[in-house]
Amino acid sequence: MTRPNLPATTRMMERLDALALVTDEPGKITRLYLSDAHRRAIDLVSGWFREAGLNPAVDAAGNIHARFEGREPGLPALIIASHIDSVRDAGKYDGNLGVLAGLAVVEELARLNERLPFAVEVIAFGDEEGVRFPDTLTGSRAIAGRFDPSALDGRDRDGVSMRDALAAFGLDPDSIPSVARQPGSVVGYLELHIEQGPVLEAADEPLGIVTSIASIQRFTAIVTGEAGHAGTVPMAYRKDALAAVAEMVLAVEREARHAPGLVGTVGRIEAAPGAINVIPGSVTFTLDLRAPDDAARHALVARVLAALEEVAARRGVTLALEAGYEEQATPCHPAIQSALATAIESLGHKPLRLLSGAGHDAMAFEKLCPMGMLFLRCKGGISHNPLESITEADADTALAAMLAFVRTLDPAALSG
Repeated sequence: MTRPNLPATTRMMERLDALALVTDEPGKITRLYLSDAHRRAIDLVSGWFREAGLNPAVDAAGNIHARFEGREPGLPALIIASHIDSVRDAGKYDGNLGVLAGLAVVEELARLNERLPFAVEVIAFGDEEGVRFPDTLTGSRAIAGRFDPSALDGRDRDGVSMRDALAAFGLDPDSIPSVARQPGSVVGYLELHIEQGPVLEAADEPLGIVTSIASIQRFTAIVTGEAGHAGTVPMAYRKDALAAVAEMVLAVEREARHAPGLVGTVGRIEAAPGAINVIPGSVTFTLDLRAPDDAARHALVARVLAALEEVAARRGVTLALEAGYEEQATPCHPAIQSALATAIESLGHKPLRLLSGAGHDAMAFEKLCPMGMLFLRCKGGISHNPLESITEADADTALAAMLAFVRTLDPAALSG
């Protein structure tokens, strides 16, 4: 099939390469919220907005936004957005792709001299990853009117609060509530993102329509046993906290295989006292559980916690759990899914539908306006990794689908 070959595609790919060079760690892509690299990224992206004839502004939460007016000034807007912060040692497409794709869509509309029955607002959120501070989705929650002021008291690993970091960045943290969009001012929300998984590649399709963003719950667990000399305590008398945790990790894996769509991850384990000749007396580990819907997640949590308690009781160790981040499943709006399917079919591709196991800025908008996401195939399903890779042909197809989507979108279809 002949690709659309939009003029904006090559320019977008070149911009993605340029943005990847903006980092706080030479040789890696590390761009944390309110860092020096974040400042330089804001300047770079704002410059591209201005080149497109837009008037970008940075709000109190550190988001960049720019508006392409519709057929009449002041119409409600379709937001096309993603984030420009990153994890440490990241890839170049996670988040950045969605921002620059939104800009590319606006550039194509301007090139075609076409105005829509709604405005298009392109937003680059400052903090989706939640790497620097305890909270996540800071920018998108602010725009969606869901920002919790208590997040300002969260501190990074150097002890700097978000409030102080915002002030040092030249922003007014007390003005963040004013960033919120009012109901009725937004037609809908669309986000393009790399899939971060292998489904599209396995199906040999460039694009996928997200049906829902997974339900998530996290815990921090502390297992306490008894430290002792590695050479003098017989195996039968040990209360080895790390051995217990090893069995707990396998229990998490077993329970997460109970049904399709469930996943469970122990991502960090810290054993103490941490000496080669001492039986671990205490272990702290993290637990991340996800499911397609809230009911399935609640059932998974119950099974996993029961399994962990059983291991602890049998091994004579204690288990303490601290609940952390929790997010309900976020369904994508049926009308946006349908409109994306029509756009993809118009390009001769199959409108494959799939769940997002990862969280995204789109989650913040579900209560404000109709929300949808488009996934782009990535090589090997790899993300949060320097090996992130997409093809220009696939990116071109994505832009063509987004352009078809916005040109045919009926705002009335989203208001029901």
